[in-house]
Amino acid sequence: MGLIDRLRKFTEGLTKTRESFVQKVVQLVSTKTSVDDDFLEKLEEILISADIGTKTTQMIVDRLKERARREGFDTSEKLLHLVQQEVAALLHVNGTTSQQELALPESPRPYVMMIVGVNGVGKTTTIGKLAYNYRLAGYKVVVGAADTFRAAANEQLEIWASRAGVPIVQQAQGADPGAVAFDALDSAIAQKADVVMIDTAGRLHTKVNLMEELKKIRRVLDKRFPGAPHEVLLVLDASTGQNAIQQVKRFSDAVDVTGLVLTKLDGTAKGGIVLAISNELNIPVKFIGVGEKIDDLQVFDRHAFVQALFEGVQILQRS
Repeated sequence: MGLIDRLRKFTEGLTKTRESFVQKVVQLVSTKTSVDDDFLEKLEEILISADIGTKTTQMIVDRLKERARREGFDTSEKLLHLVQQEVAALLHVNGTTSQQELALPESPRPYVMMIVGVNGVGKTTTIGKLAYNYRLAGYKVVVGAADTFRAAANEQLEIWASRAGVPIVQQAQGADPGAVAFDALDSAIAQKADVVMIDTAGRLHTKVNLMEELKKIRRVLDKRFPGAPHEVLLVLDASTGQNAIQQVKRFSDAVDVTGLVLTKLDGTAKGGIVLAISNELNIPVKFIGVGEKIDDLQVFDRHAFVQALFEGVQILQRS
């Protein structure tokens, strides 16, 4: 997908965030001629309401105050530009990716991806969309249905695998998740696949601790193919707000999360969580979901994200 198409997807998907968070910033900037305490207090309220979080909000406010003092500004447009620059700067820290296209490292093969996250975040849907995107990019994909505890999980993944046009490895509900992961990887190796994606449970209906079960799957994958998994993607529902940060910390402690997928950004006015995650966590956002269609899971491009966030905003003229 080219930059123009990605920008269009981002612009459409971030409509709610833009109409709430960004438009409120524009309205505030349009009424101010100085970065005084009243302005900073109101800006802080807007940022926190967009789920940017207290820590990240304070950083933006402090940096903006310092830049306004040091650089100065003489129009509302320039003040808005300073805010936009500070938002963009947050997405450059902590290794947040800015991939232009979907691509896998040249080796190893198969590239093993373990997909984790709590139930209800869109994990199975994400796997289907990822599988579709990688197949469309020319890669041979296999998916493994290792969420064997949730009723209908296999059926859901089977439907998405069919939509994506990729094979699925599965067993009956209640089967050992580690065994399914092993079989899926084994099958991917036999088929000389480029990538294998392992779905996992987000909640267990047994006395087994979820994190221990995920650790076990990780060990099984490494035993069958030393070094696997090569990527552990944590799927987060953007609308859960600050709770998403706690999920990242918990899953990271258990399975060394390497990248994040933020789903349902199109359904929330609080897309500022992207900024909070980028600033507070040392884990890159790799994909974002901006719609329900199979091609609505997008490689995260920070430049396109910021451009889409501020797309079409105009300073209101003071009377």
